[in-house]
Amino acid sequence: MTATIYMDYNATAPIRDKVIETVASAMAEVGNPSSVHTAGRNARRLVEEARSKIAVLAGARVRDVTFCSGGTEANNAIIRGCGAASIIISAIEHDCGLAAAELAGVPVYSLPVDKDGVVKMAALRYLLDEAPKPALVSVMLANNETGVVQPVSDVASLAKMHGALVHTDAVQAAGKLLIDFSALKVDYLTLSSHKIGGPQGVGAIVTAPTAPLKALVAGGGQELGRRSGTENVAGIAGFGEAAIEALAELGDMGRIAALRDRFEAAVRAISNDAVVVSAGAERTANTSCVAMPGVKGETQVMHFDLNSICLSSGSACSSGKVKVSHVLAAMGYPDDIANASVRVSLGRLSKQDDIDKLIDNWKKLHERMMARNTG
Repeated sequence: MTATIYMDYNATAPIRDKVIETVASAMAEVGNPSSVHTAGRNARRLVEEARSKIAVLAGARVRDVTFCSGGTEANNAIIRGCGAASIIISAIEHDCGLAAAELAGVPVYSLPVDKDGVVKMAALRYLLDEAPKPALVSVMLANNETGVVQPVSDVASLAKMHGALVHTDAVQAAGKLLIDFSALKVDYLTLSSHKIGGPQGVGAIVTAPTAPLKALVAGGGQELGRRSGTENVAGIAGFGEAAIEALAELGDMGRIAALRDRFEAAVRAISNDAVVVSAGAERTANTSCVAMPGVKGETQVMHFDLNSICLSSGSACSSGKVKVSHVLAAMGYPDDIANASVRVSLGRLSKQDDIDKLIDNWKKLHERMMARNTG
């Protein structure tokens, strides 16, 4: 059988062997981390060891890390629980951030981006003047569809001049960029375990010491009252292990960027009409969003899947839904280009042979579709 080539790391990264071992070991233990007896203290130790590792990943203080169920909950908790009088959110945020803003019960302002997908600072300045204060500014550190890295520290500096709070969704940046919470100058940062090879269903909120946060999930007062509910001890332990391994692999990003660049160069050589989205912007090393005009993204995904290559069109949360990417629409791409795009996202297991097969199958599909259109 042909081995499957996985190129959808931005949807979820393959779980790491050491993470599986760590999770299995934690699951073999018994104890509620809120209990004071020996078993409870052992469970608490696993949680706190993992918290220290996540703090290192985020460049933050240990006590400012709050565990939750994932990036979606983390974004909802911050956007709906920060107490802001208005929300300024970039037009290219993940669906969960945009949906949370609409549910926050305060005025919401959309921050536009340029043709490369980078937020417009002049527009932010205008919105900060217009929006009721205090505002929350929410701008992701790296985009899930294009990989574009946003100037978050500049956004935060400008926002602070207007007394605004700042949140950055760093789910797609972790393990690809070195994150320094204090240098970003934000009040809130969100992370997700499964994007870095940890277990699914675990995430974290990082908060500045003075940042307000009303608990989205109330109950027993776990996580310093920021997020109630018995902690997912095994998942959190795995998250911590993934964080340390992901940090150790940051030096591999140069190799991964070379694989991505090789694919994009080949696509351009095959077709003058091919569109490499955000090629002129700073991007995470692993992400490539490419359009094959005249061929729907869903058709491309099925073609690659039939040839044992897993990639996606848009974000994983939108799989199976035929709709235009709001990210590409915000960047000004027409529907025919946005609907013809796919996302290739690479990772630690990606290799040269994978790129060769991707290029070969991209070329075959392009030639077949062009022959059909001209036949």
